[in-house]
Amino acid sequence: MARQSISFTQPNDEWLKNQVDNKEYSSKSELVNDLIRQARKQQRQIDWISSKLDRAENSGFTNDSKEQILMKSKSLLNG
Repeated sequence: MARQSISFTQPNDEWLKNQVDNKEYSSKSELVNDLIRQARKQQRQIDWISSKLDRAENSGFTNDSKEQILMKSKSLLNG
């Protein structure tokens, strides 16, 4: 695992210390790694939604009602 040295602002350092003191995490490193994992997951979700929106915008307009669109969406999600 790569070793890094980083600096935190006072409020962020206090928050990190509180999380470790409250036994939420065993170390600041574990907490920072978890926050990075969460941010990466969130970015993947944003990218996925963005690509879906781009595809939808490029597919043109529909004359379907909102109820029809909702039914189609649900059927696609439920497979």
